[in-house]
Amino acid sequence: MIDQTRLPREVVFVTCRTYEQVAEAIRTMVIRGAPAIGVAAAMGVALGVASGGDLDRVCDTLARTRPTAVNLFWAIDRMKRLALSLSNRPAEEIRARLIEEALRIREQDIAINRSIGANGAPLVPDGKHVLTHCNAGALATAGYGTALGVIRAAAESGKKVAVYADETRPFLQGARLTAWELAQDGIPTTLITDNMAGYFLRKGDVGCVLVGADRIARNGDVANKIGTYSVAVLAKENSVPFYVAAPISTLDLTLAGGDEIPIEQRAASEVTHVFGVAVAPEGIGVANPAFDVTPHRYVTAIITEKGVARPPYTDSLPRLAALE
Repeated sequence: MIDQTRLPREVVFVTCRTYEQVAEAIRTMVIRGAPAIGVAAAMGVALGVASGGDLDRVCDTLARTRPTAVNLFWAIDRMKRLALSLSNRPAEEIRARLIEEALRIREQDIAINRSIGANGAPLVPDGKHVLTHCNAGALATAGYGTALGVIRAAAESGKKVAVYADETRPFLQGARLTAWELAQDGIPTTLITDNMAGYFLRKGDVGCVLVGADRIARNGDVANKIGTYSVAVLAKENSVPFYVAAPISTLDLTLAGGDEIPIEQRAASEVTHVFGVAVAPEGIGVANPAFDVTPHRYVTAIITEKGVARPPYTDSLPRLAALE
């Protein structure tokens, strides 16, 4: 996996040979993005069992890494259910099947992202800017991306697309990752600080906002990188459509609303330091929630691989989830 903590200064690949190394990579955000975390966790389960590890211990270790992204738990559960269904089979067969399943999850994720892109591309206005927050691109998935996949698909269809990328404090996923990805693709991108979003939305050249998601409740409330809620409110105020692009595996239909979504709290040093340099006085109190929840009333539509869900989400999301 690419070490995302070191982009864009250098491109370094990390090889994980144990499930503990995979868990550490997820915890420290060497790999991040809900779908990518899910794929990595599936491979972690396969590594753990292949090396003779206890299935429950392997799954529990991976599950404790990050609490908000539901794709993590979805992938672990899928792998665990397969392992249990094969419990009476020879150990070598179980190991081989788990490796095959992890690789299948990876390939399915890429195909899912392509479908999300195709479903979302018609919603992107031609000749306008798209505003993004955080990184929901190839780096956040097995490939192609969710929100950035929609942008890529719109550009591939011939639309003139340009992007405003929020820097996304405190971890700078927009500045370090989204800007880097889009530059590789040659898609015109302008980096802005998070507190500039309202200025550009009010100017009138933003055609839509496109973000990813880490968990979506049954009523359409969306957990995404901290600051997403603010962008959604600003988009609503300025009559700009606010779209969420995410796979069906990001839905958590067991939760009635966003208030039930666990919010990860991260280290104070991410706020007080930038690349190891202190930018705040020593000893100051710090709050660092990694995610916030955007209420469904601000979400124009949710783009999935099975189609586009629109309000009321309590009807449209379960209906899409049930499609084969």
